[in-house]
Formats: sequence, structure tokens, C-alpha cells
Amino acid sequence: MVFEVIGWIGAILFILSYYLLSRGILKQDQIKYHAFNLSGAICLIVNAIHFRDTANILANGVWAAIALMAIYNNWASFFRNKS
Repeated sequence: MVFEVIGWIGAILFILSYYLLSRGILKQDQIKYHAFNLSGAICLIVNAIHFRDTANILANGVWAAIALMAIYNNWASFFRNKS
């Protein structure tokens, strides 16, 4: 039951982040947008590990890596522009 809830939270975070992006509330270069995606991916990875769903582990692992890369690039750009 707990792992199902974690999976649903991940799915909701993915949908919410895309909805907020589509409505213009979030921008694709905002860390908040990528943090939603990273959090959703982590939740779905936890769910997939529990259910031994290797395809979803891989897909969400890649999704999380992309989100981490985007967060890193945003932070690096922020600090580069500050100096």
C-alpha cells in the first residue's frame, strides 16, 4: 500500500509539473520545474523497485538524471552570472 501511494505521488508530480509548465506558471528553466520532475522520478523509481519493474526503473532513472543535469546547469548558470 505504501509503495502504491509513493507511485501515485510520483505520477501526480509529473502531471502537475507538465500542467504548470503548459499554463505558463512554471518555466522550463526554473529549478522548481525540474525539482518536481526529479521528485516524481524518485517516487516512481521507489515504486518500480518494490514491484521489480525494471523498465520503469530505467525510464525514471534517465528522467531523474535529466532533471539533475538541468538543475545543475541552472545553478551553474546562476553562479556564473553572479560573479
